[in-house]
Amino acid sequence: MSKALVLTGGGARAAYQVGVLKGIASILPRSVYNPFPIICGTSAGAINALSIAGRAGPFRLRTKKLERIWHELTPADVYRTDATGVIKNTFHILASFVHSGYGIGRPISLLDNSPLRQMMEDYVKFDYLDTAIDNGELQAIAITAMSYASGKSVTFFQGQEQIPVWNRSRRRGEKIPISIDHLMASTAIPGLFPAVQIGTDYFGDGAVRQLKPISPALHMGANQLLIIGVSDNPTHSQRSTEMQHSPSTAQIVGHMFNSAFIDAVESDLETLQSVNRLASALPQSLREKNNITDLNPVGVLSISPSESIDKIAQKYLHELPRSLRLFLRLTGATARGGGSSAASYLLFEPGFCRELIAMGTADALEKEDEIRQFFGI
Repeated sequence: MSKALVLTGGGARAAYQVGVLKGIASILPRSVYNPFPIICGTSAGAINALSIAGRAGPFRLRTKKLERIWHELTPADVYRTDATGVIKNTFHILASFVHSGYGIGRPISLLDNSPLRQMMEDYVKFDYLDTAIDNGELQAIAITAMSYASGKSVTFFQGQEQIPVWNRSRRRGEKIPISIDHLMASTAIPGLFPAVQIGTDYFGDGAVRQLKPISPALHMGANQLLIIGVSDNPTHSQRSTEMQHSPSTAQIVGHMFNSAFIDAVESDLETLQSVNRLASALPQSLREKNNITDLNPVGVLSISPSESIDKIAQKYLHELPRSLRLFLRLTGATARGGGSSAASYLLFEPGFCRELIAMGTADALEKEDEIRQFFGI
């Protein structure tokens, strides 16, 4: 049975995924190198996916090194936080208004994420992906981005020879050696980070048009999925609070981010669970009569935050760089303005990330029995 790890997007919220992976690693035997033959990452999840797939050594060691990165991460490691850099990008955006709306010399964006490119280029051993595939440790690694030309969700994957490409409504799979450009394209949140050119096309954050985030893993042959989400505590019903004012800009953006990074995953998971119930209830005689051979239950283990990430983010907004705090304050990204959800995607601060890692580890250990059952240990 082929197990797949599915890591969704969510900016700084992806620190939670690191905690879950750490918890899983502590449950698995120390000798395990890579428990996931198929690894799929989108947006910030692509950072964690390649950090696991693109390193040699036991799984426990890989997760420790990944945890160290997130423990020490600061906004300056992800994007330029100095006032000069922010002002320079702002003027670049304004200049685009008199240039048919597109950037002169480079794609427009509010923030410059070149520090992230440098960090990941140094950390991920892209050459190791071929080695891992050749020695059977890895079946496939997939990174999803959004094409600005076609509007399609494009999954770039590197894997074993027998895995075919696919072309479905609004999504396709393209077999190609994964590089730093694919990672940067998948993490390029529209407006915040610049689009990345791959071939003749420009690509942006993979979560934006990814209607079926689970499908790449299934196309590559997975029949057991471990999905780590970053939603705001979906397992506990939350009462809506009375609005004291019209929605702030940041609050609107926060809902747009949640729609892109979270809603599609939860919706796709619900669909898969419905299909599983149908497949389990379908008699073998009916399968044979109608020649139904491709409708089989898929094992799913989904782990999501047990506490509200938005509420956790409110405690750390003051740690953001001054230039970014000012921008977020002007747009209403404050606890009072109801925009902490939007700010949480940019909160690459040690305190926030460490708390999410701790929560992820605790949530994984809480599901130890289910994890053991998933891996058959």
